[in-house]
Amino acid sequence: MEFEGRYGQVQRQKYDCLLFDLDDTLYPLSSGLAAGCLKNIQDYMVEKLGIHKTKIPDLCNLLYKNYGTTMAGLRAIGYDFDYDDYHSFVHGRLPYDNLKPDPVLKSLLLGLPFRKLIFTNADEAHATKVLSRLGLEGCFEGIICFETLNPTHKTAVSDDEDDIEFVGSATPSSPGSRSSDIFDIIAHFAQPNPSAALPKTPIVCKPSEAAIERALELANINPHRTLFFEDSVRNIQAGKRVGLHTVLVGTSQRVRGADCVLESIHNIREAIPELWEADKMAEVNYSGVAVETSVTA
Repeated sequence: MEFEGRYGQVQRQKYDCLLFDLDDTLYPLSSGLAAGCLKNIQDYMVEKLGIHKTKIPDLCNLLYKNYGTTMAGLRAIGYDFDYDDYHSFVHGRLPYDNLKPDPVLKSLLLGLPFRKLIFTNADEAHATKVLSRLGLEGCFEGIICFETLNPTHKTAVSDDEDDIEFVGSATPSSPGSRSSDIFDIIAHFAQPNPSAALPKTPIVCKPSEAAIERALELANINPHRTLFFEDSVRNIQAGKRVGLHTVLVGTSQRVRGADCVLESIHNIREAIPELWEADKMAEVNYSGVAVETSVTA
């Protein structure tokens, strides 16, 4: 067409939003926070829930494997506890001093012309502290965290999430430490062919596809135009199933569900250079003269 011949075509950028996991994604696993978190979870199970320490390794493994987080698994099998108390115990004694300001990552993030959000299973206090330690406080539009998807303390599984708000901060009630009936998940999997269905958890978190979809809905994110950065293979695969473009961080080995892999988040520019070409795509060639147009990210 004559019009198309005279005027350059405006290419729409591929992404509108970048969604980042927090722990072991924006900083390396070698920082020691993950190891500290695991130890604190195990101590909480012994000191607060009265679980015998000999059961802890197997129990933690089964809960994490089947529910995404140990916390979600504990609630599923019958333990009840105050969420704020749990997070305070688990995150309150982490070696945050191991995290240092990261001006290189800050510069990379600020140079990306897209919406940028954090999506973590951790509580808001932990997320805020980590971002502060890394010097990344002003790099993200918002934080989708534990309180966002779990604004109230639920004692049963429910599909009613109408009261959830983006980066919510509702505090739960003060339940007891355990219910009268605890599902023995270790004995369940010790059976040759376990047939009983596992109990469901009232906690909403990754890698649940419903949790990811809810997070996207709350933040008004189109998964098909969003790049999702994660260190967890399970979360990457769940994100891929709901339509997200995926980047696995912390490895050079491509796995099913990952569109791209980064050994370090600092490699983002080399691995995905097109992210920095979004501004160029907003130029319209009019009779051989480049005309700037606004970019909505």
